[in-house]
Amino acid sequence: QEQLVESGGGWVQPGGSLKLSCVASGSRFNRFAVDWFRQAPGREREWVAQMSTSWITSYAQSVKGRFAIYRDYDKYAAYLEMNSLKPEDTAVYYCRGLGNVWGQGVQVTVSS
Repeated sequence: QEQLVESGGGWVQPGGSLKLSCVASGSRFNRFAVDWFRQAPGREREWVAQMSTSWITSYAQSVKGRFAIYRDYDKYAAYLEMNSLKPEDTAVYYCRGLGNVWGQGVQVTVSS
């Protein structure tokens, strides 16, 4: 079964930046849209961003202007670049691709 492997989480101070990666094992990944979601403790999982196969992007209002989603088709990868991070961005972040395959999740913690 195909998997999505995430990396890039960690701790950062408010105002800082992180880049998350989501890498698949094969080119089939490129045939589907990719989404990023996040789930904070005690809260529902929420959608963050999407990039379609035709490079169309969309963002949740809470991250618009601060986060950017992009893809590398040669590497079967998607990325979430997060800037101007706030404590309320603290969550486990998940990528979703290949229709409905989820990454394992990575922790992002924003605190001083």
